[in-house]
Amino acid sequence: MIPRPRPLDELSRGLDRLPIVALLGPRQCGKTTLARIIAAGADGWYLDMERPADRQRIGVPMQALEGRSGLIVLDEIQREPSLFEILRVLADDPATSARFLILGSASPDLVRGVSESLAGRVTFVDLGGFGADEVGLDQVSELWVRGGFPRSFLAADEDASMNWRQDFTQTFLERDIPALGISIPAETLRRFWMMLAHMHAEVWNGSAIGRSLGISDKTARNHLDLLVGAYMIRVLPPWFENLKKRQVKSPKVYLRDSGLLHSFLGIASREQLLGHPKLGSSWEGFVIEHVLNRLGARNAYFWATHQGAELDLLVFHRGRRLGFEVKFSDAPEVSRSMHIARDDLGLDSLLVIHPGKDSWPMSDGIEAVAFNDLLARLEQI
Repeated sequence: MIPRPRPLDELSRGLDRLPIVALLGPRQCGKTTLARIIAAGADGWYLDMERPADRQRIGVPMQALEGRSGLIVLDEIQREPSLFEILRVLADDPATSARFLILGSASPDLVRGVSESLAGRVTFVDLGGFGADEVGLDQVSELWVRGGFPRSFLAADEDASMNWRQDFTQTFLERDIPALGISIPAETLRRFWMMLAHMHAEVWNGSAIGRSLGISDKTARNHLDLLVGAYMIRVLPPWFENLKKRQVKSPKVYLRDSGLLHSFLGIASREQLLGHPKLGSSWEGFVIEHVLNRLGARNAYFWATHQGAELDLLVFHRGRRLGFEVKFSDAPEVSRSMHIARDDLGLDSLLVIHPGKDSWPMSDGIEAVAFNDLLARLEQI
């Protein structure tokens, strides 16, 4: 098993502060494994809401949970939304000594009433697939190609990894989405997801996708929100301010897991990836996920003008404006666009992330940073 100390530490700190901690992320990303580790150390009670036997054990939830102590883990809680109101009551009861760790593969926005029921009583910990710091920098290439889902990354070979991702997609579309009470034909959503893969790292164009699928702009946006809520897609909002320039005001769209992106594009190996037109876009999404996993996505944007200047990622962090450009080149060069972004946005720093081995200063406030140095640099920010 690959250790994951960072999310484990976040969970432990959260349980010390509040009565409820929600561990959220896509299915099969390792949430249950982490929860079982914590539950074992705390002599906890683990219940999986996908198992009929566990749902029977908690048949009358208030009676089953009231008066218990220690840690209670409720996995796939979105299957039983009625539990949120009961957890609110228990969290407000001074006699309750238990702590609750709830796991879900759907965001609070997708499960109606979660945020409202538990507001002020819950802290959220997001978990994605493996990161480079967890698998080791010597395995970055394999992580990029296969993605971070544990069973995909740890598969015996490339074919086994690809087969797992294809099976995962089918199960997600045919079982997981209907289980949320959403009635979209699996093939329709598959085609939509495939189109998103081909526009990965591009500005969202709901009209074009809607015309291709024969659906309205609003329906296309609803499909997008669904995949965002299931942690499959990241929508990076645009940043715009009064610069007397026409700025792009539509978001950019990314598949969050590079392995799923490559599965939809039919890319099974590094050799195939290096010859694919989406090479640079794939690398951009892979790097951005690592940055946001460290700095958080709450204050993250992209920026672009209609005159051609752009910035792949803008993060507001601890009162600073941090810019990130992602280039698949061992020797990236300073561009006019970088100077414009640095000056117009008043960036405190602009890091140009590349897959080479060395890092060096490029210009005033602009630095080339090798991906292998990136995580250490982010720790210093």
